Amino acid sequence: MKSVPFFILFCLSLTVFSQNYDFGKVSVEELQEKFNPLDSSASATYLYKKRKTYFEYQQGEGFYQVTEIHNRIKIYNQEGFDYATKEVNLYKSSSDREKMSGLKAFTYNLINDKIEDNKLTKEAIFESEKNDFLNQTKFTMPNVKEGSVIEYQYSVRSPFISNVDEFVFQHDIPVKKIDAIFEAPEYFNFKLNTKGFLIVIPKTESKRDRMVFTSKERSDDLISHTTFSTSAIEFTKITSSYNLSNIPALKEEPYVNNINNYRSSVNFELSYTKFPNTPMKYYSTTWEDVVKTIYDNPNFGGELDKTGYFEDDINAIISTISNPIDRVLLIYEFVKNKVKWNGYYSKYTNDGVKKAYKDQVGNVAEINLMLTSMLRYAGFKAYPVLVSTRQNGIPIFPTREGYDYVISYVNLPEGTILLDATNKYGLPNILPYRTLNWQGRIIAEKGDSELIDLYPKEDSKNTITMMVNLDESGNIEGGFRSAKTNHDALLYRERYNDVDEVDFIEKIENKYNGLEISDFNVANALELGKPVTESYKFFKESQADIIGDKIYFSPLFYLKTTSNPFKLEKREFPIDFGYPSSSLYRIIIKLPEGYKIETTPEPKVIALPDNLGVFKYNISVSDGSVQLVVNTEIKQPIVSPLYYDTLKEYFKQMIEKENEQIVLTKI
Repeated sequence: MKSVPFFILFCLSLTVFSQNYDFGKVSVEELQEKFNPLDSSASATYLYKKRKTYFEYQQGEGFYQVTEIHNRIKIYNQEGFDYATKEVNLYKSSSDREKMSGLKAFTYNLINDKIEDNKLTKEAIFESEKNDFLNQTKFTMPNVKEGSVIEYQYSVRSPFISNVDEFVFQHDIPVKKIDAIFEAPEYFNFKLNTKGFLIVIPKTESKRDRMVFTSKERSDDLISHTTFSTSAIEFTKITSSYNLSNIPALKEEPYVNNINNYRSSVNFELSYTKFPNTPMKYYSTTWEDVVKTIYDNPNFGGELDKTGYFEDDINAIISTISNPIDRVLLIYEFVKNKVKWNGYYSKYTNDGVKKAYKDQVGNVAEINLMLTSMLRYAGFKAYPVLVSTRQNGIPIFPTREGYDYVISYVNLPEGTILLDATNKYGLPNILPYRTLNWQGRIIAEKGDSELIDLYPKEDSKNTITMMVNLDESGNIEGGFRSAKTNHDALLYRERYNDVDEVDFIEKIENKYNGLEISDFNVANALELGKPVTESYKFFKESQADIIGDKIYFSPLFYLKTTSNPFKLEKREFPIDFGYPSSSLYRIIIKLPEGYKIETTPEPKVIALPDNLGVFKYNISVSDGSVQLVVNTEIKQPIVSPLYYDTLKEYFKQMIEKENEQIVLTKI
């Protein structure tokens, strides 16, 4: 290895040690930086991130959790302007809430070689109530330009001592330096959960600290007076600190479940508390503890046991039906039509199942716990299933916060059924896409639990038929028809049924860059047991190249795939297709008069290993027409990153095949 000259080492050391991370000490060098030297594609960079979370004792009230934030961000271009707006979520309950204080923020620009600062004003700070459990403070930095550095700091005081926000080390942009500190008194035992692909190891140390208490006593003498006294309790404080540098951006790619599942971070979860002269209180150490805590909550298990409010209605519905599956479906459809989802995720009820039933509106827990209770009343083995939605991430470690949703499970002799009555277009075992997230946890009698796969076993099918007339100018017109089943149908109904049809058609035309659509029709939009079908007539210009007396065109025309979704050299996280699916294209092309076929693409089959998927391409020719059949199957919803290179090559070959051309020659 070649030795590095001392002068260079000295300069590098000088650069590192001369950097000042104190608030307001932004340097000319930071403002002059045009791009991140380790990632020139970055639109912005965290120059410095500092977070300290600790516990503070308030006499007469108890412990509070305090989090202090200090961020300094470099903006390179307009794409980085998004980082000049910050949203701070502040959680609340019916009796208490988190509070933000000490907000201080500046934007720095270099003007004529001098640093100019612009202070954040009160007019640029907005407070809002997002829902019953969340407030939000939002601010946008002033005078942001390409090359600006922004800096802000604030603190959040929280009464919710068991909920510590995740320490996130990796972001969508690079981070040059992070200082992160977590301090907890010996009375709180926290379990450390780490995720992501970066190696992050805390420096842990114990220190002695003390809490001082003040008491007062009023005398009953002839001359009354008050005396004050103080006392102190010493305790051990455990500190975990992280000092990280040059953390690369986590770049998102298509077919990712939730990028946050793979973002480098640590989570401190309260396991138990042990105060002097007080029994230990456990929070969550195993999945059994987690399930018991959730089930014992009166807004879960207690609501599940309530039946009196619906018995007459359910008796009337199922009294003449003996077939078990028909009974389940009747109850499921009854709940879907009876109670509208208010859009809130939760594993706990808010106003309770009775009120939701009466008002005909409720959150996820109120609807699906109600459904489970009704199924049990009808004699079925039905249980709630805890789910972590895709936006919430994957609950790898035992944690109560790992689940934010609940659905219903029924065990029949014919098989098991998963149900979610919040979605009006859902069907048995066709869950909303938001819930397709690895595994759910069934809560059985007495709080026992077991895992269940949430992904469907049956393919979602999309069958497309096109009749195309190609003219000698390269324009096409004809008819299009598609039929979708299962999750393809569910997602289509969600996109189509709740929007204006004119806008829906316009989106299709824009998607295919100038496609002209007429006679648009959708069948079975509300008949959930049937495939949803879409049909229309179309016209599109310039779908073939005319060179001399030859015509060149792809037989897939505007439906062909043009770019590979997989662009990273290496991928460390799984490829998530959501659900198994297959598509079948049948395209019949009537050729222009006076032309004959010179060449057509060869048939091809591309198979992924281990039965993960297959692509089949075949062309047949008859008098004056061409028929193309393309079949694509993805048989596994989740594909290991071990197959990334293979999958990337599979898509490359598939795209090349779809873009191969038929060549016509003028007779």
